[in-house]
Amino acid sequence: MGNEKRNLGDLLSLIKYPLLTEKAINLYSKQQYTFIVDRSLTKTEIKYILEKIFNINIVSVNTCILPIKQRKVGRFLGNRSQYKKTYVKLKEGDSISDLFN
Repeated sequence: MGNEKRNLGDLLSLIKYPLLTEKAINLYSKQQYTFIVDRSLTKTEIKYILEKIFNINIVSVNTCILPIKQRKVGRFLGNRSQYKKTYVKLKEGDSISDLFN
């Protein structure tokens, strides 16, 4: 899991929340789930955490870091922070539907 060893409790707090957009919900039928995670996590750490939490088998993990976007609220300008989006594909027969019910 990389150069530094982290325990499961520390890593668990770095999985922020599942993403519930229209595109993400359409991927459920293909055994793919989407999560927002901390930028410091690697793919192997993400796989390890999710397999331990949900007791599932993960086939692949794809990640992307979304760009900083400018936001305007009234007359004030600010930046939305960067975050990492993770697409996780599960082995056939596995699901984590109890998370989304």
